[in-house]
Amino acid sequence: MLKQLYITDGRVTDSGQGEAPVWVYTAPDEAERKYLVEQLKIDEHTLNSALDPDELSRVEFEPEHAAMIFKRPKHYTAQDNFLFRVVSTGVFLFKDRLIIVRTDDAALFEGRPFLKIQTVQDVFLKLIYRAIAHFVEHLRAINMISGELEQQINLSMENRYLLNLFTLEKSLVYYLSAINSNAVLIEKLRNNTARLGLTPENGEFLDDIAIENNQCRGQTEIYTQVLAGLMDARASIISNNLNVRIKALTIITIGIMLPTFIVSLFSMNVPIPMSSHWYAFWIIIGITGVSVAALAFLWYKMRW
Repeated sequence: MLKQLYITDGRVTDSGQGEAPVWVYTAPDEAERKYLVEQLKIDEHTLNSALDPDELSRVEFEPEHAAMIFKRPKHYTAQDNFLFRVVSTGVFLFKDRLIIVRTDDAALFEGRPFLKIQTVQDVFLKLIYRAIAHFVEHLRAINMISGELEQQINLSMENRYLLNLFTLEKSLVYYLSAINSNAVLIEKLRNNTARLGLTPENGEFLDDIAIENNQCRGQTEIYTQVLAGLMDARASIISNNLNVRIKALTIITIGIMLPTFIVSLFSMNVPIPMSSHWYAFWIIIGITGVSVAALAFLWYKMRW
């Protein structure tokens, strides 16, 4: 699906005059792909890479345009079940046109970053900056969710909360890989500002983008290390709690078995001591009581 956008009053809007400078393709069909490859001379492999979530960020220079692929967070829904994913987005920068190819219809031009836009170069730089801000927003959400899951683990012995933490840890690994990939792209853009037609102001903004991405990467690394440590600690706590419960159940079983053994011993159908005495029943009851008391005293002294 194609959506044509204009740059009007410093903003990206869907209304304007003349030919739209920004074209956004969302999950392009075969006809749209054929137009992009044959008419606009976009490399077919690069076009397919823009729709591949596992593709690494990169920039390539063609005779008539520059092709860039960067990573951004996928829009999270309840069906994702605590798994935060990343997607690829392709940006093809022509002299007077910017073509964006993506797989989903998530909002691209929202928020404060998309203010004071004058050229298509401003648009693609703001897209990278918005992707970094989106990563930071998701990191905060992951941190909040992990805190809630930790409280649930403290109150429950179910495995599903621990599995949800494993899923969050997996998400952070994906995010860290994507942010590192974007860092390589940003560095290459900084080394090719002239070929991209960037102004000195664009170059300064690109430096700010590099700083923001490095801070985002550092934050992701910290969250990954903290969550990994918590996972190990929580797994040890759950194992220890299980051992404590098994230990308590074992002691209770022994406590039940002792009087049962004594009563069974004196109930055998063979001649046994005290079988002819009328007070034998109370002696047996006394022995069982003493055995239970001895076990309880031993339990207390040994701090079981």
